[in-house]
Amino acid sequence: MEALVQWFSHNLSQYISPEGAVFFISMIPLLELRGGLLAASLLKIPAVTAIPLCIAGNIIPIPFILLFIRKIFKVMKKTKIFQKLEDRAMGKSDQVKKYEFWGLTLFVGIPLPGTGAWTGSLIASLLEIDIKKSSLAILTGIIMATVIMYVVSYGVVGNLVH
Repeated sequence: MEALVQWFSHNLSQYISPEGAVFFISMIPLLELRGGLLAASLLKIPAVTAIPLCIAGNIIPIPFILLFIRKIFKVMKKTKIFQKLEDRAMGKSDQVKKYEFWGLTLFVGIPLPGTGAWTGSLIASLLEIDIKKSSLAILTGIIMATVIMYVVSYGVVGNLVH
């Protein structure tokens, strides 16, 4: 992931401000807030500036996923890529099904490969979890991920870079 973050950071920051690059990276599936905070630390953006940008960038796609992904999947179900995406998300949904709010919060909040707000929103939508409950769980997870990634990006990685 770090190589991907470095690539996006380098290439985006040539065309938009470093802050804009961090915001955009935070909206990208797979990278999300984790990648945004890592990019911010590599671009030497202060945490006080980076954290709100990353949270905002990570939150923006969530309502659209929660509201529209099932409709999109119904229309696109005939294509293999959407079936694979749905199967992959549902394969990660056991803990979310079992613990619902807290399962979704932890799924989004613990920054591991294949987890995050995008996949959490997809799972919540496919499991038909109440939109208010899933939104709050995802937001709580994003805050949890922010704290963890702040420590990693500005503590561990920040000390290695500086």
